[in-house]
Amino acid sequence: MNESIVWMIIGMGVVTYIPRLLPFILFQGKEMPSFLQGVLRNIPYATLGALIFPGILLIQDDITFGILGAAAAFLIAYMGANVIVVVLGAIAVLSIYSIFI
Repeated sequence: MNESIVWMIIGMGVVTYIPRLLPFILFQGKEMPSFLQGVLRNIPYATLGALIFPGILLIQDDITFGILGAAAAFLIAYMGANVIVVVLGAIAVLSIYSIFI
């Protein structure tokens, strides 16, 4: 492997690690306000929604396919099923839909 590639990988690792390390150093021993804790607690859900929603609408030319799969997954998840059951249930609903359409 070329030496410049190795240095590039090391540099990218350092640049990626520093922003993850800084909050631990800056906020060590300090309590964040409860409002900020609530906002930070909801970021993963907002990010996941932002990543999944366009995929629902653009999965096929037929928008019904994505909306039906999302509705099935939401309904199964609302009933309290495990994540694996939700995914498999949505796949099953869309497989049945594909057969009949």
